[in-house]
Amino acid sequence: MRTLGIVLDTNVVVSAMKSKRGASYALLEKIYSDEVILHLSVPLVLEYEEVLSRVEFAFPQALVAGIIDDLCSVGIHHEVYFLWRPYLKDPDDDFVLELALRSECDYLVTHNVRDFAGIDKLGITVITPKELLALIRDMPNE
Repeated sequence: MRTLGIVLDTNVVVSAMKSKRGASYALLEKIYSDEVILHLSVPLVLEYEEVLSRVEFAFPQALVAGIIDDLCSVGIHHEVYFLWRPYLKDPDDDFVLELALRSECDYLVTHNVRDFAGIDKLGITVITPKELLALIRDMPNE
């Protein structure tokens, strides 16, 4: 089976933290296997931490710190030396796109596919967690 490189949008990590029953959680579990490789950058990790620490989610800080540590321990870290800004409608999504380009990932995984409209022209495929899990399930074993 081929290993897929992925960049996870913050909404996928939040969804995984909110429920262990969904595709986001199942996908997060895959980062500990040889099926996917998680690509990270400092700005993305800082966003994960900032969003997960918001009062509205009420996640315990120790849990947030543990998740961030886990992601950093398994992810491949990239420094992004170039900027494509502004490219997307939401400028807060541009650094996610820049990481996807820098890492040459196979998929940018998000629940908000429309937010990344047009990046297929740059060679980046946007996919939901559910779609990626189906793809992994259907990949032939080598």
